[in-house]
Amino acid sequence: MIEFKQIIGRGTRLYDGKDYFTVYDFVKAYEHFNDPEWDGEPEEPEPIEPRPPGERPEPPDEPPDDEPRPQKVKIKLADGKERSIQHMMATTFWSPDGTPMSAAQFVEQLFGELPAFFKDEDELKAIWGSPDTRESLLEELAEKGFGKEQIDEVKNIISADNSDIYDVLAYIAFASEVQSREERVQSRNISSNYDDKQREFLDFVLSQYVNEGVGELAINKLPDLLELKYQSTHDAVAELGSVAGIRNLFISFQPDLYQ
Repeated sequence: MIEFKQIIGRGTRLYDGKDYFTVYDFVKAYEHFNDPEWDGEPEEPEPIEPRPPGERPEPPDEPPDDEPRPQKVKIKLADGKERSIQHMMATTFWSPDGTPMSAAQFVEQLFGELPAFFKDEDELKAIWGSPDTRESLLEELAEKGFGKEQIDEVKNIISADNSDIYDVLAYIAFASEVQSREERVQSRNISSNYDDKQREFLDFVLSQYVNEGVGELAINKLPDLLELKYQSTHDAVAELGSVAGIRNLFISFQPDLYQ
């Protein structure tokens, strides 16, 4: 038990360039921690002294001003351009063979694979502006080990939490400027070419996109959006016309969102 805990303890020691460690537990030693005879009973937490009424807790110690605080790191990819990513101590990325990867390694691998999917940003815009081709691209990326969860995690490391997955791909592939979903909608007067009822529906769809993400623009989300907005598909048809017409409306505005 002591030796096993020493192994874990040594693995958790940090130093520059180390952001993960791996434990190969071939005999399932970790299961012994559930056995009180092997590891002992859990220790009770130390009691916390009650604070007198009205007394505020002491603020945490602030690090010295001269202490380095790595917030972002820059990586230079094969195109010669730098990308800024958040400094991360913990690894949350995994290669297809199950090996843990640093954030920088994941970005470099993604950069190397993207040219197989689109040759330039115009082609990416064309793909992303159609629900069908967008979903196909996401499926193909997932097959290569770049699923939606992993790409969403990249949003965090490039400070693009409120952006579209499109922005992640364009930033990694072409070092393009990232914008939030709200900024994208506000910078494009999309609904101006439609009548009042269509404009009302599209404004609703775009608000869902801003709040929830690009998944709201998938074809399979259309029935849910119609029910959310009009309570039923029948009521939506009464407002907007045929189901085929509504579907076409839902698809036709999307390319303008990315141009």
